[in-house]
Amino acid sequence: MLDKLLSSAAVAEALSIIRSEFPLAIWETLYVTLLATAFACVLGLPLGILLVVGEKDGVLPLPGWLIKAIGAVVNLLRSVPFLILMIMVFPLTRLIVGTAVGTVASIVPLVIAAFPFVARLAESSLREVDPNIIEAAQSMGATPMQIIWKVMLPESVPSLISNLTIAVTTILGYSAMSGIIGGGGLGKIAINYGYYRYKYLVMLLAVIVLILMVEVFQTVGTRAAVGSDRRLKK
Repeated sequence: MLDKLLSSAAVAEALSIIRSEFPLAIWETLYVTLLATAFACVLGLPLGILLVVGEKDGVLPLPGWLIKAIGAVVNLLRSVPFLILMIMVFPLTRLIVGTAVGTVASIVPLVIAAFPFVARLAESSLREVDPNIIEAAQSMGATPMQIIWKVMLPESVPSLISNLTIAVTTILGYSAMSGIIGGGGLGKIAINYGYYRYKYLVMLLAVIVLILMVEVFQTVGTRAAVGSDRRLKK
């Protein structure tokens, strides 16, 4: 098996595919991952903030039914496996993009799958803020919006960056799965060549590139989180 996998013909074919298809696939993977992460943050971060500040004892209490409804929607979407979710949102994807397959179309299910995850991560980060700091801001007459923007968010930046890194790497993994529905990128190459054509060397190389991309994102995110932590600069 190993001899066949590493035969000269298989290696030559794999190198040819790397030169012709990998550059575009890597670009598509990065494009989809970063764009989906950006949209997920736009939707998920405000929800995460609301789940914290809107509680009964929060800085901006909201109706209990609203907080419960937001929590229920977040939990519901997080509980649906991504592969099933991709199929379920075909009509919405077709409505927004005009088609349910392709690289751009894969962004829609990625965002829907990721923004509840981002909301929970943001909620977790904001809950780590020292309550004494919030109480001090309230005692000085700060408004709820001032507390959110000038106290809670700045204090939680290192944790938010760390959790954003987790979100990026998770979305990167999801993007590979989108190759099943015709999404582009490295996932499409791994599925088309590894699953349908039994060219396992190409699939292995695609997986290695995905692992390297995860390592890059994780390293950059960790350094950014450490660099933004004011406690380490004292």
